[in-house]
Amino acid sequence: MKQLSFKKFIPGIIWFFIVLVAICLPRADIPKVSSWLDLLLDLDKLIHASMFGVLAFLLMYPFNTKHISLAQQKKIFLRIAIFTSCWGYITECIQLFIPGRSYDLIDWAADNIGVIIALICYRWYIDYKNSTS
Repeated sequence: MKQLSFKKFIPGIIWFFIVLVAICLPRADIPKVSSWLDLLLDLDKLIHASMFGVLAFLLMYPFNTKHISLAQQKKIFLRIAIFTSCWGYITECIQLFIPGRSYDLIDWAADNIGVIIALICYRWYIDYKNSTS
């Protein structure tokens, strides 16, 4: 396998730390949303899914190269999805120690939905890319 450029990993690394900072914010520092909007859409779960979906996508991006076989890419993407899911669970555990934050398995489920969406999108993209070349 050809060596991958570190520069391609920078967006994923930066986003990893953005997620870490976001989950470490005390509840008082998180902006509140109007209550009627909360009833229409639970933005917290959407934010969780988005943050972890973007993280998984950015971590998968460097491996989207013609120098890595399709089978190997799929294995790598699955490992990244598992890693990102584990990171989501760890962030829930970290929140036990943050004032005003709490451990919530529903948040972790939302994290996983984002990860699964990223994994499905990337696999569709790879299958499409390989079917057209």
